[in-house]
Amino acid sequence: MQPAVYIMASKRNGTLYTGVTSHLPQRIWQHREGVADGFTKRYGCKLLVWYEMADTMEAAIGREKQIKAGSRAKKIALIAGSNPGWKDLYASIAQG
Repeated sequence: MQPAVYIMASKRNGTLYTGVTSHLPQRIWQHREGVADGFTKRYGCKLLVWYEMADTMEAAIGREKQIKAGSRAKKIALIAGSNPGWKDLYASIAQG
């Protein structure tokens, strides 16, 4: 599958989680269903509000580190730049 970096949110301007995966639809489904204990389950981060595909896992991990090192304001600006309404993007990736 294709590597991706993504941001999950509990609600608009809520708690944010940044992650990386090699199978985006499956990973987001896991977050939404709460099948694994962890940060997203504890804080209710079930909305996929931003994602970016990468050519390699190394590139995706590098981008994830860059995003995580940034401020909350930078993460919010990143989300608002492509998803100003903070819509849940899961349906757009789950179908294809």
